[in-house]
Amino acid sequence: MEKRWGKKWALICLFLFNWARNVSSLSVTVSDMECVYEYVLYEGDTISGNFVVVDHDIFWSSDHPGIDFTVTSPGGNTVHSLKGTSGDKFEFKAPRSGMYKFCFHNPYSTPETIAFYIHVGHIPTDHDLAKDEHFNPINVKIAELREALESVTAEQKYLKARDTRHRHSKLLPFSAFALS
Repeated sequence: MEKRWGKKWALICLFLFNWARNVSSLSVTVSDMECVYEYVLYEGDTISGNFVVVDHDIFWSSDHPGIDFTVTSPGGNTVHSLKGTSGDKFEFKAPRSGMYKFCFHNPYSTPETIAFYIHVGHIPTDHDLAKDEHFNPINVKIAELREALESVTAEQKYLKARDTRHRHSKLLPFSAFALS
């Protein structure tokens, strides 16, 4: 039973760590071409995200060609591309690990602000999980902390009882004096 919980906690910890580490959100002003880079640790990870041109309704006329979006893999291959859009969502599997390049191209000279979000998701396999022997030192430290806390709690109870006894012993002569 304890082995299963260890693996579940390891999986949960890895998931939370990856989630917090692999989320990026930023705003980019594009005059011509702007690129953002994101490192992907594992082949097969899911790369997802979205982008939106902020205030495009205000500045764009009907003849504006839109923004082009291209994702290039570490090998230089285009893995995702969108042409002439004011924003969209994307998702794909990384064909390999390495540095990915996310580029926005604005064909007009008017600077456009783009809100951009990216997430690299990794689902760990069994070989990625921590083994029970990795948790043994942690479990020993937890047991030591539990014993130290119990010692502190026992000391607090002792001091409280002693304080109560001391207070009663001081009040007894006064109480006897008050009754006479």
